[in-house]
Amino acid sequence: MRFKLGFFIVFTSIVVMSCNTKNLHYNISEFGAIGDGITINTVSIQNAIDECSKNGGGIVTLSNGVFISGTILLKDNVTLQIDEDAKLVGSSNPQDYKSIDKFVDATGQTRGNCLIGAKNRKNIAIIGKGIIDGNGKAFTFEKLKEKAKTLKLSKDEKQDFGKNRPFLLRFVQSSNIKLKDINLKQPAAWTCHFYQSNTINIDNVSIYSHANHNNDGIDLDSSSDIEITNCKIDTGDDSICIKSTSPQPTYNVFVKNCSLKSDWGALKFGTESMGDFYNINIKDCKIYDTKGGGIKLLSVDGANIKDITIDNIQMKNVDMPIFIRLGERLRTYRNTEKQNVGSIKNINIKNITATTRSLDSSRVSSPSGIFITGTENHKIESVLLENIEITLPGSEENLVLKPVEENEKEYPEFSFFKVLPAYGLYGRHIENLKLKNVKFNITASDIREEMILEDVTKKTTN
Repeated sequence: MRFKLGFFIVFTSIVVMSCNTKNLHYNISEFGAIGDGITINTVSIQNAIDECSKNGGGIVTLSNGVFISGTILLKDNVTLQIDEDAKLVGSSNPQDYKSIDKFVDATGQTRGNCLIGAKNRKNIAIIGKGIIDGNGKAFTFEKLKEKAKTLKLSKDEKQDFGKNRPFLLRFVQSSNIKLKDINLKQPAAWTCHFYQSNTINIDNVSIYSHANHNNDGIDLDSSSDIEITNCKIDTGDDSICIKSTSPQPTYNVFVKNCSLKSDWGALKFGTESMGDFYNINIKDCKIYDTKGGGIKLLSVDGANIKDITIDNIQMKNVDMPIFIRLGERLRTYRNTEKQNVGSIKNINIKNITATTRSLDSSRVSSPSGIFITGTENHKIESVLLENIEITLPGSEENLVLKPVEENEKEYPEFSFFKVLPAYGLYGRHIENLKLKNVKFNITASDIREEMILEDVTKKTTN
């Protein structure tokens, strides 16, 4: 019931948002913006947004041109519309960007800059069939070094120049947010970051993010009441990432009918995981050509992960289709107190078909299909795997197996454990594991066992 209520809230909020705006239109060209692909239009676009919000809300339109800009901030009751013949492109100068809610991420990098941002705002939207391009290649180390030579910078400014690579879209402590039909491309860091925000609807959005490092698609961070549907996401880092860089939870999330491709992880919970994750339903999605994991549920900083259903997922050419990890890293963010070790329970993963990557393209060769591990002192409580079929390539010749380390305080990545002793399922430190119609196929011989379970208190197999 709680989950359905979340969707009602999302739907209702969108209706309210459309009613609150007066549908007044503001074209940025009327505020002096020039779509020549050269002029920096930050001030003109911001003036249009400010005027729109001051008058009660409406639609700010970009049409017919390529508009370069630094950071623009959305205001209450404003919809930013990028028409099909228009493109908004991020400036190549780091000095044109602002930071909202600066923080340090799991890799130790300072974050907060963005091309489009909002903090403490409500009833905001980005729509249209046009393109928002973050110009992320301008923020590579080599490009930044060249750019710094053209500017008069102090020694300290040169040292930090461009290190806070801008996200494409960033929403902080905001509500009633809508993204629809828009094409999001090539940010310098993450594509969409929602932090401590709620009532979010993302529909028919296309993301292509391969310009730089840490190119995530959609990051849901300590946020709630979220619906993601009909999206196509192709990323260098995680495609859809559920995380919590604060003790506040991420909950009431629904994902359906999305196509995902990633070089690191397609559907990922964590690694930043201080707050809990619960009431999350992901269904009817396709994952393809993914190098770093299909479904990854990771609690290592104190998160209690519970009431998760992942249903009807098709995977093709995917490293490690299912990886579940309860660990004891306990990293903190934003000067918060360290959490206790978290938990993982009531996880339902069903109706999954997958083929893994070939031996020569797997991150770990020889690959495995499913890896589930708690720690010696903190077991995973309950997992159901039902109607799952995974096809694997077998093992390499002369494969030498080594003991699987615990790594309970390390970064939670399956590749760090190296080759597992089972090609199908390797599980350990689990209280209750239910297996119903779980099947593994190998296209060549494999010297390993199909399934190994260690320190599993209760196992049910049908």
